[in-house]
This record gives sequence, structure tokens and C-alpha cells, in this order.
Amino acid sequence: MLELKNVTKTFNPGTVNEKIALKNLNLLLNDGDFVTVIGGNGAGKSTMLNAIAGVWKPDEGQILIDGVDVTGMVEYKRAKFLGRVFQDPMLGTAADMEIEENLALAVRRGRRRGLGWGIRSSEREKYKELLAELGLGLEHRLTSKVGLLSGGQRQAVTLLMATLNRPKLLLLDEHTAALDPATAAKVMSLTDRIIDEEHLTALMVTHNMQDAITHGNRLIMMHEGGIIFDISGEEKRKLTIEDLLDRFRKLSGTQFANDRALLN
Repeated sequence: MLELKNVTKTFNPGTVNEKIALKNLNLLLNDGDFVTVIGGNGAGKSTMLNAIAGVWKPDEGQILIDGVDVTGMVEYKRAKFLGRVFQDPMLGTAADMEIEENLALAVRRGRRRGLGWGIRSSEREKYKELLAELGLGLEHRLTSKVGLLSGGQRQAVTLLMATLNRPKLLLLDEHTAALDPATAAKVMSLTDRIIDEEHLTALMVTHNMQDAITHGNRLIMMHEGGIIFDISGEEKRKLTIEDLLDRFRKLSGTQFANDRALLN
């Protein structure tokens, strides 16, 4: 479902601020894979997600989604392939619009639109059903402005919006990092359920090592723009945080440098 072939990205080349963010990165995700991504500060995790989403164009290499080469495709044209949830709950939704209006926008994303805007009653009933499944009482607040929701509620709505059209690939960029532990656990539970029920292929960057171990069927560790560790199945389920830190030290020759991960 996703293939990265020798993807390289350098920021500020030829200057004192030159930074090689991705270096000959190769990655293959099969249909239905849920891959968690961890790594130290500056490992290239978010740069990789941005390259897949089209925010950055790689200097070299190819990016394919479901067999389609999207390397040179601009960001807005990739929207039909992707769903994305960001770390900041304020991103991914329109704060001044109602919940049902945000959902309607998500449904229409990537489709040819006419002059009409109205939300049909059948659509409204569908939104109620979907929101009820979140278990947050939002099915009774369809006309509430999204900006009035709590961070966790807003992130749950964003997750729903990102998956309404069953994207080829779901990108989760530390989407629980800004939430309190209880709310983060709720959003992760919703994430697991939606990915499983919709049989989605997902790539989740996280600073939470326990989440990286607990969720998904595969875990990759990044360092200096490349993948140094890739584990799945029963081996992954048996991992501990201590195992991950030990593997990182052995494979990279350095200590794991991510304050949020270590504090967590």
C-alpha cells in the first residue's frame, strides 16, 4: 500500500544549516499494516510523514501509494489517497464551523463539487451514527462549533474525518501527544477500533514507547534519516521499553535522545 524507494531529503543544502533529514530511506507497507514509528530527536520521523503527504518533495527517490507514483504529485492532489491526524488538536478541523459541516467537508474531499452546499437529512443521520460510536455524546451536538470542543473531543472528530472516505493510507503524527493520559488512551482506543474495522493501512509516529509496542502489528525505529530496526508479530509483542532502549544503543551507538519519550 506504501512504498518508499531510496528517499532522500536535505534541508538548506550547501549552507552552514545543512541537514540531511532522510537518507536513502526504504520502507514497504502491505495492505492492512499498522506500523508505529519511534526515534530520537531529528531522526526524520515527521519529515518522512511530510514527504508521504507531499509537504516536501524528496530530492531523490520514489514514493508510491497503492502502486501509484505520487513523488511529483502536489499535496492537494494526494488528499484522495490519504487521511492525516496531527499532534495539535486545533489542526485538521475548521474551528468556526459546526461539527456536521466539518464532517460534510471531509466526505466531499477530493470529489468534484457542484454549487449546492446543503447537508441532506440522510447525511445528518449517518453523522449521528458515526459520532455515537465515539462514545463522547457528540451525536447530540451536530450544530456545535468545533472550536468549543475539548482537545480530546476535537481529536476524535479529526480522526473520524480522516477516515470517513477510507483512505489508502492513514498518517498519525503524534496525534495523542497534546492530550492528557486518560484522553490519550481514549483516542488510542478509538484509533485501534477504526483501523481494525475499516481494515486501514496506517503509519503512526509516536514519542510514547509503550504505545509503539502495544499498538499496531509492526514497529520501526528511525535514526539519522534511516530505519535501523524493524520488528513485527510475536517478537514485537514481547518487547519492553528497556529492550527498545537497549536495541537503540546497540544499533545507533548513542543514547536515545527524546526527552518526551523518556519522561513518558
